Amino acid sequence: MKPIVQVSLDLTDIKEAMEMAHTAVRAGVDWLEAGTPLILAEGLHGVKALRAEFPNHPIVADLKTMDGGYLEAEMMAKAGATHVVVMARSHPETIKCVVQAGKDFGAKVMGDNLGCPDMVQGARELEELGCDMVIHHIGYDERRGIAAAGHRMPNPLDQLREVVDAVSIPVQAVGGLSLEQAIACPSYGAPLVVIGAPLAIDADSFSRGAGNVEEVLRKICEAVHGFGDVAVKNER
Repeated sequence: MKPIVQVSLDLTDIKEAMEMAHTAVRAGVDWLEAGTPLILAEGLHGVKALRAEFPNHPIVADLKTMDGGYLEAEMMAKAGATHVVVMARSHPETIKCVVQAGKDFGAKVMGDNLGCPDMVQGARELEELGCDMVIHHIGYDERRGIAAAGHRMPNPLDQLREVVDAVSIPVQAVGGLSLEQAIACPSYGAPLVVIGAPLAIDADSFSRGAGNVEEVLRKICEAVHGFGDVAVKNER
């Protein structure tokens, strides 16, 4: 499949999120993500606003669903989300419910393996339960806690090839990647490249940008789109 650039709108103000989304679209970003901070702040209203403003762009709702899977996925799909996120550590029945809602309401399901004791096995189970894509995710708190204890901070690239090899669906890597590392994801076989916005996120505030964001995003899109097709066994 052709590599995709997704921008995560990790903002709590809808006006700022819309401004960043317009910047991203001008730069050539393919998918817009209502990041978890925006979901918490604006909920369905934020997704509806993005859909109204960008009728032709896929919109990912980063719900991180753990329970009540069918209803959450249904609500976001009806609000305009094309993709919803369910956690691997939720009960298998929850994942099945999200997958069913995705089928019923026309949304793709992204399964997130954050916090799995075995990240590779977590990815396999997400595919087995019907998810369309896997998010290989090292969490913010996990990274910070390990680093504070004096150990090397984990990075999604550490096991990315193993995750890609373990599943037949598209994979995305998330969590503490530098821009250069994010751009390199297609070379690992992971075609879904996500960039947090604002760029160069400050470790404590989720609110710091760096330089000319539109120009940086444009260069990222050119690099990722220029990579060429990424082999995916089963693009649902």
